Amino acid sequence: MDYKMPHRCPVCDHEMKISKLTCTYCPTKIEGEFSSCKFCQLPAEQLIFMEAFIKCRGNIKEVEKELGISYPTVRNRLDSVIEALGYGDQERVLETEKVDSQEGTLRRQGILEALERGDITAQEATRQMRNLSGND
Repeated sequence: MDYKMPHRCPVCDHEMKISKLTCTYCPTKIEGEFSSCKFCQLPAEQLIFMEAFIKCRGNIKEVEKELGISYPTVRNRLDSVIEALGYGDQERVLETEKVDSQEGTLRRQGILEALERGDITAQEATRQMRNLSGND
């Protein structure tokens, strides 16, 4: 009987490594440090979800039908898998950078429009632009 490989130590809860591989046909054994894939560490529920997601080519409506779950549940499970694979924080950082970039662009446009209307001097516009960039 095959058991799912534990990825956390049951004693100290630290990461476990694969150190021995054995052939199922002959007595060959290989010892060393081997890494497992990120997907292998997902719980069964997330693996089932990922299989359905891939089978449905990422079409959320099809995943809903396949698993008999609602759109918000599909999104939550997808977010959960993304987080479990270690990508959740990157996505939030990229989204934050995108918003910051858009806000910076709007502020620059506002400064240029104020300069064009004569509300501020060129020197004041330069100072404000430098403050936006963090170059005082």
